[in-house]
Amino acid sequence: MSSRIRYAVIGAGWFGQEAVLPAFQNAKANSELVAIVSGDSTKRDELSKKYGVAALRYSQMEDFFRSGEVDAVYIVTPNAEHARPAMLAAEHGIHVLCEKPLARSSQVGEKLVDACETAGVNLMTAYRLHFEKGNLTAIDKIRNGVIGTPRLLLATNTQTVSEDNIRLDPSQGGHPLLDLGVYCINAARYLFRAEPIEVIGYEAGRRGSKDGGVPDLATAILKFPGDRLAQISAGFAQANVSHFRMIGSDGDLQLNPAFSYTGERTMTITRGEEIEELEFPAVDQIAPEIEYFSDCLLKQRTPEPNGWEGLIDLRIIDAILVSVREGRAVPLQPMERRKRPSLKLNREKPPHAKPELVHASPP
Repeated sequence: MSSRIRYAVIGAGWFGQEAVLPAFQNAKANSELVAIVSGDSTKRDELSKKYGVAALRYSQMEDFFRSGEVDAVYIVTPNAEHARPAMLAAEHGIHVLCEKPLARSSQVGEKLVDACETAGVNLMTAYRLHFEKGNLTAIDKIRNGVIGTPRLLLATNTQTVSEDNIRLDPSQGGHPLLDLGVYCINAARYLFRAEPIEVIGYEAGRRGSKDGGVPDLATAILKFPGDRLAQISAGFAQANVSHFRMIGSDGDLQLNPAFSYTGERTMTITRGEEIEELEFPAVDQIAPEIEYFSDCLLKQRTPEPNGWEGLIDLRIIDAILVSVREGRAVPLQPMERRKRPSLKLNREKPPHAKPELVHASPP
């Protein structure tokens, strides 16, 4: 490899255009965008001109992977379409940075993890918040006992989704837990620095007309060792809320917004009558994870969060869905993780201007 990792971005929908493609400018020290893959000819034409890179149809991916002109892919397709291009890339020795959720189910996620391990390529789940200062500071404060013993996490990630949005299509892996709740679940794990041992879930309402649609609201309670609980909620038909509150024996810590990819954040720490507020400026959250992944590839290090990190969250979501169907608490098999995000991963990049979108619109 040269001093820069060459990337193909697979998928050019709203998030790919608004967040991923512009981020390469902030990651140019060790990362280079060389191709965009899209099934839309207008997107291919216009984005190719805008970024000065090759634009490919999905049917051209395999030949491109064979060409020796690409080192890694950033996959930002719909949830149900993550695994196919990722496994194809792995088959040709191409490293994989994949948007969350890693796949539409843990069964598919396991196949993806196995495919990358067999091929000897690195797989990283694109958990941007593992590199974001607000969330990392929350981890640090809680670890250092600022609120005493953490006992209860309340995490909410909801938004109003338009009726024609792909998130309401179950065949494309649409579901509030997969799209939004996965952030809350992952946060519970990195804030408690532990794995849940039991879950119970509930769903309410329906949205979408395809194949019966998807629930518009899902809530789950995750039980952690040491008598700790996390209540997580995600939804597609509610006001935009992105927030968590960790309540401890001596105080509580709140982050708002907690999970959004843009904007400023405010942390509020309350201990009795004492209230402390910390402000975190808006940053580019995508460039740090691209730069970090490239750094791992160049230095031959295993990235974190890796594929197993994303797979554990999928296993938890699958268990929640079993709980919803069967109306019972579902125990979880032990899923040990020794590596957790910390402030060492903080990488701050300035926000970029919002680009003009091509055949795409926000949710």
